Amino acid sequence: MAKIGYIMTAPGYEDFSADSGWMENFGCVEIVREELLSGDKARTQWDSLMARIRFGDTVVIPKLSNALRGARQLVFFLEFCRLKNIRLVSIHDRIDSGNELFPETRTSDVLTAIALLPKEANAIRKSSRHKSRIKKHIESISDKAMCRAERNKRVVNMYIEGFPIDEIFKKSGFRSRSSVFRILNEANVELDRGRWKGPLGPRKKKGDGE
Repeated sequence: MAKIGYIMTAPGYEDFSADSGWMENFGCVEIVREELLSGDKARTQWDSLMARIRFGDTVVIPKLSNALRGARQLVFFLEFCRLKNIRLVSIHDRIDSGNELFPETRTSDVLTAIALLPKEANAIRKSSRHKSRIKKHIESISDKAMCRAERNKRVVNMYIEGFPIDEIFKKSGFRSRSSVFRILNEANVELDRGRWKGPLGPRKKKGDGE
């Protein structure tokens, strides 16, 4: 009859050290940690734990909403615990189905924890999806910046290696030749062939010299 802890580290969860320490002090032989990056991601570690748990074991979780997605999953989980005689300990809900811990917990406290489960689980999912979107956006910006940097580097290298401006322009993907010259100017490249020679000066504004 083993004691096994489970912690899902979703966005906004900052109690891993305290909760894992509590589980260790309680005698958990294993603490399963699962990182939830997206609200819709399957909780494979939780499913794996449920598949290998044995009759009479104890499952310790930080909170009902940390491990379960909603009331429907709670119903199935409680029936699973009943059939396998699993003891459930929820630290922050102060629930112990073994009736040894948290003697001050009242029935109303348990009902409140159950009632808040859908709301809290939904908040976790929203937070996870929001973080996932931000991460993808940052990665997209980083990828674009990297592509620009590589393109600019290629333009400079091609010019230094002697490629004509027309060919550099075609390979660069720019819509105008002025973009090629802008990149060369930013890299302090001095033009040394054709009718474009010498350092590039600042671009003239409309009306200058008129």
